[in-house]
Amino acid sequence: MLLTRFDPFKDFANMQRVLNNYVPANDDISISSFAPKVNTREGEFAYHIELDLPGIKKEDVRIDLDDNKLTITGERKLKEGIKEEEYYKVETSFGKFQRIFSLPENVDVENINAVSSDGILEITIPKLEKNKNTKQIKIK
Repeated sequence: MLLTRFDPFKDFANMQRVLNNYVPANDDISISSFAPKVNTREGEFAYHIELDLPGIKKEDVRIDLDDNKLTITGERKLKEGIKEEEYYKVETSFGKFQRIFSLPENVDVENINAVSSDGILEITIPKLEKNKNTKQIKIK
């Protein structure tokens, strides 16, 4: 009986080889492993979304708001003038990405602000002021 050592990563390595050899027929369709890291937080007056987008120009990013869903799309491209075959090893992920965030009801959609600086896109979503006026309603 021949014993072989169990290698849990062997199947993943085979799958990666298959995906690396995949050439889509349409240039618009591609396999992308790029998904920007996101930090979200809630402040007293606003919600904040921060995306790590190093090497991506702000012109290559689009932010849409539709029906209380904030959609951020973009693409990280290879450097112009450098061919993929020229690299010995590539650890950076490239490709198109899309991140969708459901916004709560209490946001001021008219004053959403986005700033890109040092490879970080920060989106500030102000909260609507709560109506602090209380009123007693008489029963008739």
